[in-house]
Amino acid sequence: MDGLKPGGGWRALPPEAPLEMPVQSLRQRPVRRAGGIASRPAAMWLRRLLVIGAAIVLTIYGAREMWLVLGSGNPTPLQGFVLVLFVVLFAWIALSFTSACCGFVRLLLGPDRRLGIAPDGPPPMPGVRTALLMPTYNEDPARIMAGLQAIHESLAATHALARFDIFILSDSTEPAAWIAEEAAYLSLRERTGEAGNIFYRRRPKNIERKAGNIAEWVRRWGGAYPQMLVLDADSVMDADTILRLADAMQRHPDVGLIQTLPIIAGGNTLFARMQQFAGRVYGPLIAEGIAWWHGSEGNYWGHNAIIRTEAFATAAGLPELHGRKPFGGHILSHDFVEAALLRRAGWAVHMVPWLRGTYEESPPSLMDLAIRDRRWCQGNLQHAAVLPARGLHWVSRLHLLTGIGSYITAPIWLVFLACGVLLAIQARFIRPEYFPAGPALFPDWPVVDPVRAMWVFIGTMSLLLLPKVMAWFALLFHSRDRRGSGGAIRAFLSMLLETLVAGLLAPVTMLTQSADVFSILMGRDSGWNAQRRDDGSVPFGQVARLYWKHTAFGLIFGAAAWLVSPYLALWMSPVVLGLALAIPLAAWTARRGVGVGLRRLGLLLTPEEAATPPVLARARALLAEWRDVAGEAEVARLFREPALLDAHRRMLPPPRRPRFDPIDASLLIGLAKLEEAETLREALCLPRAELAAVLADAGGIDRLAKLAASGP
Repeated sequence: MDGLKPGGGWRALPPEAPLEMPVQSLRQRPVRRAGGIASRPAAMWLRRLLVIGAAIVLTIYGAREMWLVLGSGNPTPLQGFVLVLFVVLFAWIALSFTSACCGFVRLLLGPDRRLGIAPDGPPPMPGVRTALLMPTYNEDPARIMAGLQAIHESLAATHALARFDIFILSDSTEPAAWIAEEAAYLSLRERTGEAGNIFYRRRPKNIERKAGNIAEWVRRWGGAYPQMLVLDADSVMDADTILRLADAMQRHPDVGLIQTLPIIAGGNTLFARMQQFAGRVYGPLIAEGIAWWHGSEGNYWGHNAIIRTEAFATAAGLPELHGRKPFGGHILSHDFVEAALLRRAGWAVHMVPWLRGTYEESPPSLMDLAIRDRRWCQGNLQHAAVLPARGLHWVSRLHLLTGIGSYITAPIWLVFLACGVLLAIQARFIRPEYFPAGPALFPDWPVVDPVRAMWVFIGTMSLLLLPKVMAWFALLFHSRDRRGSGGAIRAFLSMLLETLVAGLLAPVTMLTQSADVFSILMGRDSGWNAQRRDDGSVPFGQVARLYWKHTAFGLIFGAAAWLVSPYLALWMSPVVLGLALAIPLAAWTARRGVGVGLRRLGLLLTPEEAATPPVLARARALLAEWRDVAGEAEVARLFREPALLDAHRRMLPPPRRPRFDPIDASLLIGLAKLEEAETLREALCLPRAELAAVLADAGGIDRLAKLAASGP
């Protein structure tokens, strides 16, 4: 069961070291860790008072100005509703702005070196073993193995391999992807000199998805590893960064999780390059701000973070939510909840955005972002059931609210725009009551103040755009980043380009997210699909089918605004234009040629392109090598390569225990169909679930091997 070859040899898995991971209750307070949080920064109450207090002051001022815009001391129900919507949206923007201002100051002052993590100097050598976990679900094996090989080589160069083990934790449900993973795993072992610290495990059932994948590893092997570093399929990390994280976790026994700021890299399409530029230039400012006032109550983004295994096991076992999908069932956006549960149990959660050397990729197109967003939207809306959990720190509840708000604000914005049109209709077509019933000395003049409305709009847009300007200004004080972004002028032009295109795409995303929220509220589950990570090109006809409704809505919305008032149409023009151009915008931004062309002009550049970090350059070179030698992902390959078949047999999961394990209906049906199959080709045409079940069964493999031996 552990993959031992006859006479010794390699292991597919190390000996198990079980660690209990109980499911946590949201209705009862857990037993907190003994001792306080020594790693908490000083004067956190003052930092939070500054950020949240300033946001409240800005919101009150904005609400007052909007009240004056409506121009009546006795607002209509519609005006009152618009005011409430405005306050919600403005408060969201104000909090982001005040947090960004703190991030701006932090960028100018330099890293605060929290937890003693220095961004430079020789890396320390940790004294405990750390597991690097790579969960995968129907992903491209070449990409995963290239990243892991680059990480392995980087660790080897620092002579730190003895302190790290790598686990490939597969949840793949596609039989062809599973066999391709096994073949790639064998190749990875060969490429790394038959390294004994790289392991592979596939779960027959991907229960609870990624969260369940990690939890299953904790329960089987967590006892042997004090720390685990969770990666994603597109993650690449430098050994220097890994060593600093592992050392910091070892030196601070109160810390349960340390989250880095992954840098987006490798984008070629215009959309990916926009995301890459924004993440690299604006991202540090945003991350520095939230890290400064979140302190030891930070958040978790699901990958590129190091976790204390004991803390995770004792505090972060996720419960199943009551009710039916999409709100009930297993928690999809598990990372926010795990961070909240860790903090609830008395463990500190920190973010260290100044630590470089950690990378990921961006969705290549608006369509791919929408697919991922749909899943995240459902997961974040599930957090509404976690919010009332007993014992959560109020900052953890704020994280959960932020996750919900990142999607709820889209339909709020849409309703706000619609109400704006209704207000204009009311002002034009409904006769006002100048002399209401009852005694009055003066008439009531319900007048909307257009000048003040213009200034409210300018002020709101300033709060949205000023963080980008501050990030560009901070870039000027970091010579390496400034030169890597093309210099001050090109970086500024890139900022303008990104802002313009992102502004046009914002209404499209608003409408997509609003539809997602509505479909989730109607009870539609998002499912779970592998993410596309390379070329974002999509046939124009498919783009048109995806976004014709956005275009139609934009044209209808614009026409309605024009019929009410040309001035209203002018105010609404940015939203109308973005929606009307949804199809060409989605197709154009997904083109690789446009993104590469802008790179040649020196626009949307990032420092990692000007001077590619060695581990990232190595991962890209290895990816090209892996794709050159990788064969087609097909199950039949298993029966053409005896070494692969032998390894597959030895990596099979344990057989079913009668009376203890549930009966697998897919396996029973699949085995019955195999008995009737006359050729291997016929057998491999089984439905996906049945084929995966027989491939995980020793008897099924024997039958398939006989069919393979009996004919072509």
